[in-house]
Amino acid sequence: MKYFLGFERSDGSVGVRNKVLILPTVICVNDLATKLEALVSNTVATPHTCGCTQLGIDYEITYRTLLGTALNPNIYSVLVVGLGCEKVRASRLADDIARSGKWVEVVEVQELGYEGCIDRGVRILRDMVNNAGRLSRRAFDLSSLVVGLECGGSDSTSSIAANPVVGYVSDKLVDLGATVIFSETPEAIGAEHVLLKRVVNEELGERLVGYIKWFEEEVIKEGLDIRGTNPTPGNIAGGLTTLEEKSLGAIIKSGSRPITDVVDYAERPRRKGVVFMNTPGYDVESVTGMVAGGAQLVIFTTGLGTPTGSAIAPVIKVTGNPSTYRKLSSIIDVNVGTLIEGRETLEEAGERLFNEVVEVASGKLTASEIMGHKEYSIWRVKTSF
Repeated sequence: MKYFLGFERSDGSVGVRNKVLILPTVICVNDLATKLEALVSNTVATPHTCGCTQLGIDYEITYRTLLGTALNPNIYSVLVVGLGCEKVRASRLADDIARSGKWVEVVEVQELGYEGCIDRGVRILRDMVNNAGRLSRRAFDLSSLVVGLECGGSDSTSSIAANPVVGYVSDKLVDLGATVIFSETPEAIGAEHVLLKRVVNEELGERLVGYIKWFEEEVIKEGLDIRGTNPTPGNIAGGLTTLEEKSLGAIIKSGSRPITDVVDYAERPRRKGVVFMNTPGYDVESVTGMVAGGAQLVIFTTGLGTPTGSAIAPVIKVTGNPSTYRKLSSIIDVNVGTLIEGRETLEEAGERLFNEVVEVASGKLTASEIMGHKEYSIWRVKTSF
């Protein structure tokens, strides 16, 4: 299969979902955003803990993530919900969204009142949902896909089964012209020498190593040791012994093709192919960053099992642990523990996962979507004042 069925956007991108987004600018209006979501079916809200009294890098990341979330191809239209006095200005955010040609409206509590925002917001959202429902899927080449790659709750089966299978799919997608994004900077520590062999030029190599060094230095400045949390207790119980071992297993999911771009958190890739994004190892924040960077869907490997999903993009859960699949089959989409059991080859499991990617891109619901898992969290590097 070399095509999927998606939704064309005015900027030329293609969505695999057709969502009406309720985007709060600040934590103070999370309750209003979730109330609006409950009042209007077929909408999705993204409550978060950021948006005010942030400086420097944290403000930049918050704004970039909110804007990138709204611009994700899976989003048909956006209702920006603001308070009125926050650092992230609702009007500016809406103007930046509108430049893409996307339908965007604003309601602010301090302008319309709380009940006024509900009344007007409901009217706007119903209109948006009605219009979104008129769109139909049509065929698009797989080169239109941007796929995020994540691993969480890893164990020894992640590196010997699940991540190699995802690496196979990553290579196949890239060969077909698609883009894959892998992330989790702390899980590149100790594997830099492997990644540097794949970057297409010296500048990207320096940027990649720069992010890894920056991450380590930020931890050291706090007088901490990253190995106090990575590998996690669950990773260790699952058979991983060192951060370097975890890193070498984690990067396998990016495949073997050249790394064509290195971007910061929630940044859009400038080139197709394999892209590394600077993110924390915390799964929800990492996925949020890749989705804000344009990923329409995510492949998420887990050895021990984790139920988290995404508010914006379908998340395909893959496990290489047969025991985990037996216990948690309701939250797992693809079991590749068949490799460990000797029932399938890497290529056979890879083709099965590739077909799942195409089906999900064409509308098949993932386990996380069926279960209603829609986590969203923005990375906070420093602190608020």
